[in-house]
Amino acid sequence: MERLARRLGVADAVVIGLGSMLGAGVFVVFAPAAAAAGGAGLLIAVALAGFVAFCNATSSARLAARYPESGGTYVYGRERLGPFAGFLAGWGFVVGKTASCAAMALTIGAYAWPERAREVAATAVVAVTAVNLRGIGKTAAATRVLVTVTLAVLAVVAVTGAPHVAPDQLDGLAGTGDRGVLTAAGLLFFAFAGYARIATLGEEVREPERTIPRAVPLALGVVLAIYLTLAVVALGVLGEQRLAAASAPLAEVVSAAGLPGLAGLVRVGATVAVVGVLLSLLAGVGRTTLAMARRRDLPGALATVHPRYQVPHRAELAVAAVVIVVVALGDVRGAIGFSSCTVLVYYAIANASALTLGREPGRKLPVQLIAALGLVGCVVLVVSLPVSSVLAGLAVLALGAAGYALRHRLRPTAR
Repeated sequence: MERLARRLGVADAVVIGLGSMLGAGVFVVFAPAAAAAGGAGLLIAVALAGFVAFCNATSSARLAARYPESGGTYVYGRERLGPFAGFLAGWGFVVGKTASCAAMALTIGAYAWPERAREVAATAVVAVTAVNLRGIGKTAAATRVLVTVTLAVLAVVAVTGAPHVAPDQLDGLAGTGDRGVLTAAGLLFFAFAGYARIATLGEEVREPERTIPRAVPLALGVVLAIYLTLAVVALGVLGEQRLAAASAPLAEVVSAAGLPGLAGLVRVGATVAVVGVLLSLLAGVGRTTLAMARRRDLPGALATVHPRYQVPHRAELAVAAVVIVVVALGDVRGAIGFSSCTVLVYYAIANASALTLGREPGRKLPVQLIAALGLVGCVVLVVSLPVSSVLAGLAVLALGAAGYALRHRLRPTAR
C-alpha cells in the first residue's frame, strides 16, 4: 500500500488546525447563532461548543496517537467498534465536510464579488485544489501565510471594537432559552471542527504519538479564546438584533466603531480567512476519502497516491468536482446545518471509540469521563439543530448505511 510522506511538525499541524477553524465561525456563523441564542446566550453557546470540541479533541488526540494514519475517526471506528461504525463515521465526515467546502467557497464569493458569487466560488475551489495537489508541504506553507493575515485582521476588529462595547448589550440571560442556546452551540460547532484536520493528516506528521496530542488542544485553545473575544466585541458593539441580521458582522463592528474605511479591509480579511479554511478542509476530506478507498468503502481508484507529490490526487480531484456541483446548487446556511449534523455524528463515534481504550495510568485528566461527556454533548447538539438540517443529515447517513449493507450482502467476504 502506498504511504504518504511524514513532513509536518507540531507548528505545522497547529497552523493547519488554525487555518481550518479560523474564518468559519467568525465570518459566517455568528449571525445565525445570535439569532438562535439571543443576547448573552451567544456567549454561552460559544463556550458550550468549545467544551464539546475540547472533549472531542481529547478523544481524537488519544486515538490519533494510537492509529497514526490518514482517515481520522473512519480508522478509529473500524479498529475499536467495527467496520460499520468506521464506515458511518467516514461517510458522515466526507459528505458533511464536502458541504462545508461548498459553504466556505460560497462565502468567498459573497465577500469577494457578490454579483458573481458562484463563479468566484468555483474558481476558488479550483485554485485551492491546485495548491493541495502540489503536496502537503505546500498546503502547510500557504496556510501559515493565510493564518497570519487572518489574525492581523481579527486583531484590528478586536482593537477597534473593544472601546465601544456597551456592557448592557451583554445582558439578557433571563430571556435566553435552553433550546436556542443548544441550537446556536450546534451551529457554532461548525466553526470548531477544523481541529480534526490534524488527526486526518496523521499519516503525514512526524512523531505522531507526540505531535498530535500537543497540536490539537493548542490549536483549539487559541481559537476558543479568539472566538470568545470577538463574540463579546460583536455583541457588545452591535447588540443582539443587529448582530443577528448582519451579513458581515465584523465589518459592521468596525463601521459602528466609527471607522467605516476599515470595513473593506475586514472584507478582504474575511476572504483570505475562508480561503485558508477551504485549503485545509479540502486536504482533510481528500485524506479521509483516500482511507475509505483503501478499504473499498469508496471506489478503489481513489486510493492512488501521486508518485512525485505524495498526495491522494484522485481523491482530491473527485472531492473538488463534487464541491463545485454543490456550489452551483446550494446555499451557505443550509450547508452549515447539514455539515454540523453529520460531523457531530462523526465525533460521537470518535468519543465512543475512545471509551474502548480504557484508562491511561499517569494521565491527570479523567479521559474516560471526557470521552463520555463528548459523546453525550454530540448527541444533544445534533438533536438541537434545526429540524431540516437533522432530517437531511440523517437521511444522507441512512442512504450511506443502506449502500454499505447492500454492498456487503452482495460481497459478504468484503472487509
